[in-house]
Order: sequence, then structure tokens, then C-alpha cells
Amino acid sequence: MPDLSPITSPWSKTTGWVLAGFSAMNWWALASEAIRLHGGSRIHAAIVVELFKANADNRVLVENRFAFEDAVARLAGARRNDLVEEILEQHKALPQGRREGFVIRIIGLYGRARMPEHALRTFREMEMYGCERTVKSLNATMKVLMQARLFDEALQLLDEASPTYGVELDDISYNTVVKMACDMGELHAAYRVMQEMEKEGVRPDVITYTTLMAAFYKNGHREVGDGLWNLMRLRGCMPTLTSYNVRIQFLINRRRGWQANDLVRKMYAAGITPDEITYNLVIKGFFVIGEHEMAKTVFGAMHGRGCKPNERIYQTMVHYLCKRREFNLAFRLCKDSMEKNWFPSVDTIHNLLKGLMVIKKDRNGREIMKLVAERKPSFSVDDVKAFQDILSHGKTGR
Repeated sequence: MPDLSPITSPWSKTTGWVLAGFSAMNWWALASEAIRLHGGSRIHAAIVVELFKANADNRVLVENRFAFEDAVARLAGARRNDLVEEILEQHKALPQGRREGFVIRIIGLYGRARMPEHALRTFREMEMYGCERTVKSLNATMKVLMQARLFDEALQLLDEASPTYGVELDDISYNTVVKMACDMGELHAAYRVMQEMEKEGVRPDVITYTTLMAAFYKNGHREVGDGLWNLMRLRGCMPTLTSYNVRIQFLINRRRGWQANDLVRKMYAAGITPDEITYNLVIKGFFVIGEHEMAKTVFGAMHGRGCKPNERIYQTMVHYLCKRREFNLAFRLCKDSMEKNWFPSVDTIHNLLKGLMVIKKDRNGREIMKLVAERKPSFSVDDVKAFQDILSHGKTGR
């Protein structure tokens, strides 16, 4: 690591500002800009670490969530996990390290840096810093292990929770295990976890039921999925927007667009407003079963319901309209989408341009190409050339 002492460091002036009370946000802006401009080079990444060390007693910095999250994200992006560890390990030893909330933040930051083993070690060593564990820090660690798909480590930690650490599981803990079992494809084990949590006096909530429903529906077990839906309502657990979307997704996969649409009506009756995911599923469902006019009706009805189409809905509409050879409407929606900087897939644009050439709408094709050229980030050179070839072939009649 380069010598960055106040006497010899070319950055001593900046360090002096910090020590003199220079705003934590201002100096962090300088440091993060250094990483951005220099691609996370060793010396500039090291400067960030030294600035953090020099300000270990600066409460404004230590308590500043943004500064830590941004530092970790940038250092991890520069593949400097060694420096991420250096910063976080130093701050674990501060007086704030005796607060569980502060340690939970460090566990989460290790997760963001894709350093799950360090997150787990932090949880295991909490007593070394005089910090009492509760189910909150356990759940934070479980979340990191789950995101890293370290299922064996997560299960081991759960087994140790009560006997080793004196931590009793709550609904969040059990829901994490349910989700983990579902992700592993162990659906019956996931269901048994729900039964076990009831035995332990922890009531399954809407997240428990919805997670299980999604897994059973995804694997084609409609009877179990429907049974969970009914059990959830019977237990006084009202379905949420996510719960309804899970059922609608299953119906669409089974080509039951009309039933999905009926379920949307029931959502409104229950006081739940469908979101963009709901509408996208129903629109796609009607297209898939050949009810194209109904798909367009649902798209138009969105605006009257106060829900604006998002990028995925535009993609769905343009894709299926091209398949239906409704290129005029596909063009209008594609243009509207592109002007919002939402670009359909390369294949969809390709099909639209070919269709516009077939119906002699060269001018519309050029409008699409103009928007393609303005895209940020830009399309690849090969993709742009393929689009241009379609237009040139259309002009020559080839």
C-alpha cells in the first residue's frame, strides 16, 4: 500500500480537510470520483481506505450509510475485496460495533460485496465486540447466505441458532428457510417447514403462503397451489398483490387468459389495484390464446385505471403485434417506447423493420433507425448493421 502519511502523501491536503471537519459527503465525493476516473486503480482505491481510517472517529462518516454503501460498491466493482475487508473490519472494532444495528449494516455490506463468508464470520464473532445477537442479525446473515445460494451454510446456521447463539427463529427466519427449500426444489420439505413453524407458535403469514404457492404452481402442482390459496384465506391471511400475480402467472402458463382476467376483477373487488406485472401477464395471456383484440383492449384500459405501461408491456405488445402482422400499431407503440428510452429486444426490432418494409412503410423504418442510433447505451455494431441491411434491402426490393 502506498505511503499516505500527512507528511509525504500528495493527498495530505485532502486528508487535512477531512481532519479539520470537511464535510463527510464532500470528501467522499472527491474519493469516489477518484475511483471512477481511475478505474479503481490500486493507489486511488487505497486512498479511499486511508480516508476512512483517518476518519474512524468521525461520527458523521461512521454513521453515514450512503458513504459506506457507495465505498463498498465501488471497491467491490474494482475487485478490491481486500480493501472492503480492511474498511469494514476496522469499523467493527469501533464503539458502534457494540450496536446490533451497526453490525447488521456491516453484514449487509459484505453481502453487497459478494463476500458471504465474511458476513457469516461477522455474525459468529459478534460477542468479541460486545454486541448482543438477536434474530435480526441472524436474519440479515441468512439473507446474505441465501442470495449467495450457500444453502448448506444457511441450514447449519439455522441449526446452531438456538443451542449455540440463544436466538429463537421468527416468521422472517422461517420464511427464509421456506424460500431456500423452494429454490432447492424441495417442495415437500418447504411445506413441512410451514407446519413446523406453526408447532413452534410462529404463525405463517402471506409471504409464507405466497412463496409456497409460487413454487407448487411453477412445478405444475395446481391442486396444492389452490389448496394453499384456500388455506391462506381460511386462516384469515388476506392475499396481497404478489399473491394474485402468482395465481395469474399460473393461469397464463396454462393458457387460461379469461380466468386470469376474471381474477383481475376480483382483485379490484378486494380493493387491490393490479400493477404493471398483472397487466403484462393478462395481455400476454390473451395474445397467446389468440384473443388479440382483447389483449389490445386490456392495454387501452390500463390508462383509464391509472396504470401506465412499462418497458415490459411495450415489449409484449410490439412483439405480438409483429407476429400478428399489425405493423402500423406495432410501429406507433415501438416509437412511443423508444422515445421513453425503452427499447424492445433486437429480434423484435428486426421483425418490425422487416414488416414495415413489406408494407412499404420505409419512412417509418427510418424513424425507428433514428431512435436506434440515439440509444444510450448504443446497440452493437453488428446489430445496427443488421437493421440497416433490412432497410437497404427493402429499398431495392430484395
